[in-house]
Amino acid sequence: MTATDLARHHSEDQIAVFPGFKLLYRRPKYPHARPEGAALSKFDRYVLSQLLVLFGFFSLILVAVLWINKAVSLFDRLIGDGQSALVFLEFSALGLPSLISILMPAAAFAAAIYITNRLNNESELTVMQATGSSPWRLARPVVVFGLFVGIMLSLLTHFLVPTSRYQLSVREAEISKNITSRLLTEGTFLHPSYGVTFYIGKIEPDGTLNNVFLSDRRNPARAVTYTAANAFLVREGEAAKLIMVDGLAQAYVDATQRLSTTNFSDFSYDISELNKGPTTPNRSEREIPTPEILRAGDDIAELTDATPVKVLREVHARFAAPFFCVATALIGFSTLLLGGYSRFGVWRQIGLALAVLIALEMLRGAAIKAMDGNIEFWPLMYAPSALGIGISAAFLFKSARPGLFRFRPSQGAA
Repeated sequence: MTATDLARHHSEDQIAVFPGFKLLYRRPKYPHARPEGAALSKFDRYVLSQLLVLFGFFSLILVAVLWINKAVSLFDRLIGDGQSALVFLEFSALGLPSLISILMPAAAFAAAIYITNRLNNESELTVMQATGSSPWRLARPVVVFGLFVGIMLSLLTHFLVPTSRYQLSVREAEISKNITSRLLTEGTFLHPSYGVTFYIGKIEPDGTLNNVFLSDRRNPARAVTYTAANAFLVREGEAAKLIMVDGLAQAYVDATQRLSTTNFSDFSYDISELNKGPTTPNRSEREIPTPEILRAGDDIAELTDATPVKVLREVHARFAAPFFCVATALIGFSTLLLGGYSRFGVWRQIGLALAVLIALEMLRGAAIKAMDGNIEFWPLMYAPSALGIGISAAFLFKSARPGLFRFRPSQGAA
């Protein structure tokens, strides 16, 4: 190749960006290389990888903050009832899928805001726009990111969250049936059943209960109060009994208004009767996976004692949630493309994005309330996602035309 051909070759590979500056690019090495717009380019894969990394980071932070707030009350309730730390960890793990599904749209929004702001600060978006990439083209990796997050949220809402909620309700029912562990708390007045009050002054290392107080007011006509110096919990198969030693029983009859007392050396009280109920609770519409709801049809409303409106609302809420992830990601990206460079940063754009997100969340709540009264309002469940995507499209349209809606002085003005 001659020097003239080499110069012509390089001149064809140059694009004038700004006066006095030229941006060089390389042609595809192979003529059969796929075109830039046919699939995800290097820039798309770069932005998508950054979005996924930041999405995982923000999800971890948000879940940790909210989980700590809930874990404190959960720990007090379980440990106070005499449960072990393993039960606390089990309950925490069963509650994580529901917690993650709630925070995923917010994490997608935060990741889109952060990455777009960083690309703006490092002038990467400016270079891409200078090469001819429109805002619609730049939004492609954000759309793919929103779809990816939506797919993960679909797996959670349709399968994992209903299953975890049902398992959590089953474990709560099992623990509530374990009356023995619930009573082993010293220095606290407990109410294991309606009309029953139980108190233990001290629990010895060998299992002896000291200074026991038991009040049974389940029968309004006859209230009985037991006090004993010592007591023992004994299990006979599935039954549990409280053996009280050296105590006093006081019975008050409401009809005669008389109080009778009886001293006893030992007395057996059946505490397994305090908590009767079904071992496995009936599932609600929120605890049934979507495929099972679709297969059962109208039978689900009969099995769960829920109205058809509640079942239909739950199904549409699960299908609408993934689209909301796409809307939040696009809002975070498109809003930061509005406006030009400012030494004050992009706080106005971030504030606008937060305002739009809060408005869409309020619209989601209003759509759920509207569907409680009329089953024909089910399209409102998808309205927040459609509105969010529409607002993002309007922002992209505006950023592609910076001079649109801008005041221009007349030629005669000074």
